[in-house]
Amino acid sequence: MYNTALANRKRLYQETGKGSTYNRDAKLLTEWKREAPWLNEVSAVPLQQSLRHLQTAYRHFLEKRAAKPHFKRKDGTQSAVFMRNAFRWDGEELRLAKMEKPLPIRWSRRFKGGPSSVTVTLDRAGRYHVSILVDEEIEPLPPIERTVGIDCGLIRAVVPSHGEPVDNPRYFERNEHKLAIAQRRLARKRKGSKNREKARLKVARIHARIADPRRDWLHKLTTRLIRENQVVCAESLAVKAMVRNRALAKAIHDVGWGELIRQLSYKAKWYGRTLVEIDQWFPSSKLCHACGHRMDRMPLSVRRWTCPKCGAVHDRDLNAARNIESEGLRLLKVSA
Repeated sequence: MYNTALANRKRLYQETGKGSTYNRDAKLLTEWKREAPWLNEVSAVPLQQSLRHLQTAYRHFLEKRAAKPHFKRKDGTQSAVFMRNAFRWDGEELRLAKMEKPLPIRWSRRFKGGPSSVTVTLDRAGRYHVSILVDEEIEPLPPIERTVGIDCGLIRAVVPSHGEPVDNPRYFERNEHKLAIAQRRLARKRKGSKNREKARLKVARIHARIADPRRDWLHKLTTRLIRENQVVCAESLAVKAMVRNRALAKAIHDVGWGELIRQLSYKAKWYGRTLVEIDQWFPSSKLCHACGHRMDRMPLSVRRWTCPKCGAVHDRDLNAARNIESEGLRLLKVSA
């Protein structure tokens, strides 16, 4: 439905120079159902929601916040959104519109309250997921006095200013060899064949074995940082610019810096904590935390160094984390 409506909008723009709206697309829904009778086998609600998603995509494009909407792949991630009038929830079982039996769900997390929408997603590995939107009051954590600065790295993923460093689990590196073999086998399969689809699924499942543990590890790490500290100070990393370095791009993607900061940001708002992001050009590695002396150069190969002014011996990452914490607390005091 998304692709059909997008094709119609492109054709309309080429012929008249004008775009379309959700209301115009919704009026054509009945006609599209006549052309494809199998669309009547599902509820009209997820079809209407796909048209709303297209309208939102065009609005973001016109406001220059996203790229131009493009057609979705059949073998890509697919989803269907069911609003409150298209499903039934009795507190135990979830039944979607036009389904005779409830969904056989293996719950990863129970919830309280009434759901307002249900999104069913089919990922590229062939797995179905159900996301249920509920309005939940999240109680802030009790205030504590502890603060921390964190320095993000590739060998050690996170080095806090207080506590033990967290090593990079390198989930991609563990599965890189298997992934390369699976991708070579996929490249040799004839397009459109059943064997190619089987090979594609194998590649997708290896990607899932990389992404799922990394996401779980990041959630546990960020939750611990938020629970144990009232203020978390971190650098605002320009990940998109950093991955242009071909020598480091693979390792940067593997450690997931962008997702780390994203999770810290929303969890801090949830639990009444404060995340202070330091400017990416702040010379955290070049400054001596003990006396404030600034070195002229600090190549990445230098992991330990001695301050020429006060003689303090520094671990590069730990010194940077302490400088990030000091700068973050200074900025927080200025803004207050």
